[in-house]
Amino acid sequence: MSSLKKIKTALISVYNKENLAPLIKKLNQLNIKIYSTGGTQKFIENLKVDVSSVEELTTYPSILGGRVKTLHPKIFGGILSRRSNESDKIELNKYEIPEIDLVIVNLYPFKETVASGANEDEIIEKIDIGGISLIRAAAKNYKDVLIISSRHQYNLLLDLLNQHNGATSLEERKIFARQAFNISSDYDTAIFNYFNKDKLNVFKQSITTSTALRYGENPHQKGVFFGEFDKLFDKLNGKEISYNNLVDIDAAVKLINEFNETTFVIMKHNNACGVASRPKLIDAWKEALSGDPVSAFGGILITNTKLDKETSVEINKLFFEVIIAPEYESEAFEILRQNKKRIILIQKDFDFPKTQFRSLLNGVIAQNVDTRIESEKDMKVITELAPTKEEIIDLQFANIIVKHSKSNSIVLAKNKKLSASGVGQTSRVDALKQAIDKANSFGNELIGGVIASDAFFPFGDSVEIAHNAGITSVIQPGGSIRDKESIDFCNNNNMSMVFTEIRHFKH
Repeated sequence: MSSLKKIKTALISVYNKENLAPLIKKLNQLNIKIYSTGGTQKFIENLKVDVSSVEELTTYPSILGGRVKTLHPKIFGGILSRRSNESDKIELNKYEIPEIDLVIVNLYPFKETVASGANEDEIIEKIDIGGISLIRAAAKNYKDVLIISSRHQYNLLLDLLNQHNGATSLEERKIFARQAFNISSDYDTAIFNYFNKDKLNVFKQSITTSTALRYGENPHQKGVFFGEFDKLFDKLNGKEISYNNLVDIDAAVKLINEFNETTFVIMKHNNACGVASRPKLIDAWKEALSGDPVSAFGGILITNTKLDKETSVEINKLFFEVIIAPEYESEAFEILRQNKKRIILIQKDFDFPKTQFRSLLNGVIAQNVDTRIESEKDMKVITELAPTKEEIIDLQFANIIVKHSKSNSIVLAKNKKLSASGVGQTSRVDALKQAIDKANSFGNELIGGVIASDAFFPFGDSVEIAHNAGITSVIQPGGSIRDKESIDFCNNNNMSMVFTEIRHFKH
């Protein structure tokens, strides 16, 4: 490896001394000068190894009950000095500061102390100051200094010392620096979590602003939005936006952004209960509402077209929480604002982040956003009968909606209108039956319609149920070991089916 640097001087200050002895003996064997503090110094002396005290170097004793030991320019100057910088060299000579090439630290056991049920004074004393500072300083100057920030790295260091006879490469030092910053970050997060017991009064500021909400999903839960809502929307009217409003607004915007033609979407509890695309906005609204006029009550409305007066007159007949559009005719706005509590938003042009996060257990999971949507060229016809041109349009329409619906999800559509959906079911058959029952209850025509599924049909029963309801074309990912059952049923019953080979689970 390149950039090998010989270790001449080491600083060792550790809380846990387990497995430290072999490492000390190796450093001594390599004639590396050792500086140390307090209990660590005594431990090294008991091994009959020469060690110099930090107090001897700094000419200051450990003070404040051990709270201040290593925090001194002669320590941090020796760690942070840039070996290739002439000005740094001059200052080291002037102030008689030795270069420190290796720092070995492990931190006070803060997490363990909290977990033990100790009182607050004991916990506070286990917030490491000097150790965390040494770690950061050495990791920052990894080009010249090796940082060992955990006792679990002792064996790795022994291997390196043996391999290079007391020298390390730049690549190796950088790896240890990266691990050190990870340990430092984790340690600080543990301290933050202790002080932030209710998780809401303070939040780690990875973003610039936060807004306290009236409450979370329910009145007994606290809620905060960490983000910059004003960058995404102009709020023209209405009451304070709630936690549940935000969740539905997020879902509504993501769905409407999939459509290019004039479309109206009605969202309820994070799922679409009405969607329609039409040349005229008023028609899109009426068709969307007719899909499920009961669920639309108290929902979130969104369109991708300037909201006109004619449509606003009709919309104003319904009670709803939020309406979102890219623009409003002045007369349309005056009609809608008659309800002072009604939230009226203008959606600005913005790009959603490409990564999404969810907190669970004692951590966070992250994934790339599902930006994939299938076009006609992605549809693989696997039945003897191919879908008609009209069916292909409806298959694409239904597939967009099912992508944005809670799994297990089934969407039924006809003529670019959501006939009904079954969402959040543990059985795909149950989701289908729910959708059919809902469509029939509102008089939405299914004969000649299409069905979209967010994942494959495990058996042929779903296709059969859809056929009996009048559905004539199917879009699904495919991939079941029993796909042949569904394909055979379609072939025997004059139905078409396409596979996309793309699953759209939304949990």
